[in-house]
Amino acid sequence: MPIKETNTDFEVRSLDSICINTSELKHPWWYDFKYLVAGILFGTILTKAEVISWFRIQEMFRLQSFHMFGVIGSAVAVGALSVFIIKKYKIRTIYGEEIELHTRPFNKGQMIGGLLFGFGWALTGACPGPLFAQFGAGTTVIIVTLFSAIAGTWVYGLLRDKLPH
Repeated sequence: MPIKETNTDFEVRSLDSICINTSELKHPWWYDFKYLVAGILFGTILTKAEVISWFRIQEMFRLQSFHMFGVIGSAVAVGALSVFIIKKYKIRTIYGEEIELHTRPFNKGQMIGGLLFGFGWALTGACPGPLFAQFGAGTTVIIVTLFSAIAGTWVYGLLRDKLPH
């Protein structure tokens, strides 16, 4: 009797949630400029909404202002509505590919990681999205946080197989 393989392609790829819906289509290199435009637009919106402001982030963590909670709450509401619409109407990508939304089991590592993320956010005044917008806006001291985030990602990649998922 053959031994059953326990790591299917989905199980392995589900550890990298970004890879689950990877497009199988091949496009010319210049198709990637749409991501550059989207990133510039996103950074501009973050800057204009004052989401990249260290002072706004500190106000949030000190419970002195509703501004950031309103922005985050709005993002959660828009995301939830978008997922609902994608599921209900079976919306496809702009290239016609099906969007698959997979559920993932909850584990205690997510709580620990979330707490570490929150502590780092409170200390540095930056989360991964606004890091580049802060640097682009001229807050050059954020380069320390950016390099630390990259180093943390690298260390996670090294230790990933030893961590509980």
